[in-house]
Amino acid sequence: MHLSDGVLSFPVVVTTSVVAGVAVIYSIRGITEEEIPRISLMTAAFFVLSLINIPMGPSSIHPLLCGLIGIIIGKRSVLAIFIALLLQALLFQHGGITTLGANILMLAIPAMVCHRLFLKLSNREHAKIQFLGSVCGGLGVVGAVGLLTLLLALTSSFYTDGIFSVVRILILGHIPLLVIEAFLTGFIISIIVKIRPGIIARNPVKA
Repeated sequence: MHLSDGVLSFPVVVTTSVVAGVAVIYSIRGITEEEIPRISLMTAAFFVLSLINIPMGPSSIHPLLCGLIGIIIGKRSVLAIFIALLLQALLFQHGGITTLGANILMLAIPAMVCHRLFLKLSNREHAKIQFLGSVCGGLGVVGAVGLLTLLLALTSSFYTDGIFSVVRILILGHIPLLVIEAFLTGFIISIIVKIRPGIIARNPVKA
């Protein structure tokens, strides 16, 4: 899911960089001392796990954690993802500097959507938290791959043309990851709700 330098067109790079910059500022505003441990934990988890990747064309396949990060830290997801991606690019050349904005948006937008969805549905009567966590875990992967596809399509038809196009290969390659993240996110969230419900912004009704 890490796009390298030179993959995206100049207009796409500029637009995503500006939007991502605004999103990072929004994410930082109003941050409290109590939130820092959770943000640090999610940043570290994403930093380590997303280094385990399979290169595939202009991008790669690796754990995304969009659903989990979004549920745990909400709008601070942008900050956590920004820090992790920046360090990966600088220390390991994993992902590009010019595509940093695009990489942030591909992961942060699904995380924010998952956060909103989880908060809205988890407070309903008879809500099944593990199922909601699984839905968010899978939705995070779908959203990120969808945005990746959009950015590549906006850059060049080279990535989308043909039966064995780069986009098709990336979509198929992420299907196993979707299943794995859906299962793990649901499991982890159900455990958190039982032992440390305060970690999540609002306490769900039923585990």
